[in-house]
Amino acid sequence: MLIERFADLSQSQRDRLAFVELRVRFIGEIRRQDLVSRFAIQSAAATRDLAMYKEHAPGNIDYDGKAKAYVLGDGFRPVFDFLPERVLAWLTQGFGDGEPRSITAGVANETASRLTQPDLDVLASITRAIHQEAALKIEYHSISSGRTQREIVPFALVDNGLRWHVRSFDRKSQEFRDFVITRIKYPKVLKGEKPALHELSDRDIQWTRIVELELVPHPDQPRPEITERDYCMHEGALRVKLRAATAGYTLRKWSVDCSPDHSLRGLEYRLWLKDHLAIYGVKNAVLAPGYPSPDQQWVEVD
Repeated sequence: MLIERFADLSQSQRDRLAFVELRVRFIGEIRRQDLVSRFAIQSAAATRDLAMYKEHAPGNIDYDGKAKAYVLGDGFRPVFDFLPERVLAWLTQGFGDGEPRSITAGVANETASRLTQPDLDVLASITRAIHQEAALKIEYHSISSGRTQREIVPFALVDNGLRWHVRSFDRKSQEFRDFVITRIKYPKVLKGEKPALHELSDRDIQWTRIVELELVPHPDQPRPEITERDYCMHEGALRVKLRAATAGYTLRKWSVDCSPDHSLRGLEYRLWLKDHLAIYGVKNAVLAPGYPSPDQQWVEVD
């Protein structure tokens, strides 16, 4: 199915059809009201858009009378060629859902690219499982365990600055863990099976725990006033709140010296965690630069 089939439509129509595909592929369903709310159109126009998409992309969506929604068709084949960055921006920040080729940069820019991006078909299965609160059967490739078959209950995407993970309950280990999306193959949503109470996100202590951190200019780096300006500090400190499940990733990404005696000397360490005990009990604190883990165990991202 080629995007040229929509070439005669207006830009606003193509944007709405692209939104239909994004919702169905990555959320698993779309209703007329989703189009009405997103584009401020009348219900009749939304009905025409859905009929047009169904006509030009047969097999991509089916109507579920019980749910009163259009759902992913068994013969789905993507029409729009979205980049992973745009899909992830839409999923996590709520924008970027227009037709891919219609977006141009407002000013010249250059950004560092990620080494890898998630496979969109794998990502779509994960996000549909999250939306439907369903379990996911996967083949997973782990550094410690190699290739294994798993059943996970995913509930959130996590960006550590280098790669994307999915925070999930792992039925094999009976623990909440982070799974690297690029290591997942052959995902299958297990429909009709609701997760048990102990598998839900509100039972994940590391996810629900919020740690409050005070970051200050590194005592051994020159010109602390420049650091204060660069990081928009107030009264000489930057105070942040992070989920325990993401704290280690964030402190590593920001190159924060988490040693008790600010002993790291690299020029990249412009920030120091004033109280390293603030991340005591955080499982992935071992990832934080210089943090003296009590047992020095390496916590692998599964």
